[in-house]
Amino acid sequence: MTPISRSGAGRRGLATLMAGALAAGGLAAAGVATLEPGAASASSHREAPLISGQPRYDNTDVYAFVSPDSPKTTTIIANWIPFEDPAGGPNFYTFADDAQYDIHIDNNGDAQGELLLRYTFKTHTKNKKTFLYNTGPVTSLDDPDLNVTQTYDIELLKLHNQNVVSKTKLADDIPVAPSNVGKASMPDYGTLRSQAVRQLSDGARTFAGQADDPFFLDLRVFDLLYGGNLSEVGNNTLKGYNVNSVALQLPTDMITESKQQPVVGIWSTTQRKNAQGSYEQVSRLGNPLVNEVVNPLKDKDKFNADSPWNDGQFLKNVTNPELPKLMEAIYKIKAPAQPRNDLVDVFLKGVKGLNQPPNVRPAEMLRLNTSIKPAADPKRLGVLDGDNAGFPNGRRLTDDVVDISLQVVEGELVGAKNDLGDAVDVDDQKLGDSFPYLAEPVAGSRGPLAKGTTGGNDVRNQLGDTLQSAGSADGTRNTGLIAASAASGAAGILLIGLGLAWWRRRMQRPN
Repeated sequence: MTPISRSGAGRRGLATLMAGALAAGGLAAAGVATLEPGAASASSHREAPLISGQPRYDNTDVYAFVSPDSPKTTTIIANWIPFEDPAGGPNFYTFADDAQYDIHIDNNGDAQGELLLRYTFKTHTKNKKTFLYNTGPVTSLDDPDLNVTQTYDIELLKLHNQNVVSKTKLADDIPVAPSNVGKASMPDYGTLRSQAVRQLSDGARTFAGQADDPFFLDLRVFDLLYGGNLSEVGNNTLKGYNVNSVALQLPTDMITESKQQPVVGIWSTTQRKNAQGSYEQVSRLGNPLVNEVVNPLKDKDKFNADSPWNDGQFLKNVTNPELPKLMEAIYKIKAPAQPRNDLVDVFLKGVKGLNQPPNVRPAEMLRLNTSIKPAADPKRLGVLDGDNAGFPNGRRLTDDVVDISLQVVEGELVGAKNDLGDAVDVDDQKLGDSFPYLAEPVAGSRGPLAKGTTGGNDVRNQLGDTLQSAGSADGTRNTGLIAASAASGAAGILLIGLGLAWWRRRMQRPN
């Protein structure tokens, strides 16, 4: 949490909107107490005790934004499986076959989903007699050398008061982009990514597969808020890790109630099949960074299993948050006065005049005003810096939600101006200019991020010093030494093989 510079223009954009909402009497303390729904979810990288042990069912983030290159459409991205180590074989990362991955859309502000997009996955294995994910270089999604593959279906459910009115299959047996095993296994991963992007009816597009984790932050906040002395800031803790993503681009008029009511609320859930064969909700995600640092341990699992229309039970966690008190105790930054009605408006209702639907029932979800055009020059601080196309109006991949949330939680909207942040302002990977916009996953040949180094565990980087030391003084490689080393390695492998053969013969002898 170091000071982050930003332009003065538009700095008070969200504050001005909020002031108008408060002046209009929308959040009188007595009124807030009577609200039934209330609290929020999180960028759930292991944010709750139970789900931290079930990574394939764990939502990590939800994004929703008007498509910058196709402004009549809305793009929704939901990610699962936190901290995917790119070299995490031989069992690489797949969606669960026994789960329903759901995206919910509330298009009238009543805290219930009117539309539900349901993803179900199926795993296929060509050769179960090998341990390999791929048995040779993979050049296409239907390559016979891609041993483990997945396909998915998408169903659109229309609901009224949580009762299913109709079901429509939007996608059937669409291939999933595989985990990026490495350059030897997948020499042109970009081709695999492009083959996984599919056109659906009515101008919709879909993608599912592995991607670089687009969330950027310094997670060392959990070490007594960056070490207790701000010594632990500026390192993107998620650098080098991947996630499993689903991305869907839909015509905006397909998801909104009407042109007169363009605001939609979006959240995702995961249902896992239990021992009795029925589905049970185990994860839920809407806004970033709330279940992680707002809900206490006693509420985290309960929140993950519940629904927005029941959020009233968590309201106190928002109006009386713990984080500002910790900031005051450790860094002597005075906590704003409670109850925090400003946080209720931003995270539970949407900002009046920006992304708050009429007759809104406060509940935790990502709210997007689809009538606001994409910004030509997106600001990382979104609405807080005058860019109304950004967070908390939906969430773009480039929005710095950590800095925005820290500044709001510390009272930016109630007069306590600050420039708090974690000194991580952008993702380390370049995003795409077109759907699905996500950066390609980090390749397994680079391995996990080498902690304490300036780069990843690229095998060639690791061997570089050794190979260089085998060269002459003028930098020319000493091929004799390298050849000798290779021969020595081959001899070692041969000896191991002979040893194993001897051991097997010995074990097979009769007693």
